[in-house]
Amino acid sequence: MVSSETERLLAAALDIGIALSKHQTRQLLTYLDLLEKWNRAYNLTAVRSRAEMLGRHLIESLAISPFISGKQVVDVGTGAGLPGIPLAIANPAVHYTLLDSNGKKSRFLVEVKRELMLTNVEIETVRVESWLPSKRFDAVVTRAFADLATTLVRVDHVLTDQGRVYAMKTEQSQHEIDTLPDATRAVTRHDIDVPGRDWSFQLLAVQPRLVAAR
Repeated sequence: MVSSETERLLAAALDIGIALSKHQTRQLLTYLDLLEKWNRAYNLTAVRSRAEMLGRHLIESLAISPFISGKQVVDVGTGAGLPGIPLAIANPAVHYTLLDSNGKKSRFLVEVKRELMLTNVEIETVRVESWLPSKRFDAVVTRAFADLATTLVRVDHVLTDQGRVYAMKTEQSQHEIDTLPDATRAVTRHDIDVPGRDWSFQLLAVQPRLVAAR
């Protein structure tokens, strides 16, 4: 018998445009189990309710998947693996590097990677400003990291020339866009409704080299 939690996840994923396999569904719910368990000791997230974790963390992370392009993606300031872990589960052909300077959170992510056998995930415990990766990335994703202008400065050295930054923001993000040069022409704003929740947010997609060149 399919649980209501599983039904909620599958229905939300379909609304987003993702057809989850049974294996991917198990991985996502096992990640939720681990997040709930480790959160009691490590305070990984301020969200305590499992149902709220499912909606606010897993489904909200999956909601940006259709908008992210590239085969090499880095999640900067990933924290408990959000949005990187749900994205990596939903997109096994894409390689995700999860970056955070907090050692406790990185230990949690190492356990998640081991438990879920995520071969497309790499974990780095370092501040992005100090990080010198061996390769550059097609995309940077951030969630609750920093304001947009600061983010672009901090991640510029890890992006390919055509790379993009995808920043998850509240609907009140226009003031951040206004701080960028010619930003209205360089920033694509996606308004995203989270399936099953009375909640929406914005995903700002920026090509920093384009901003700098204008």
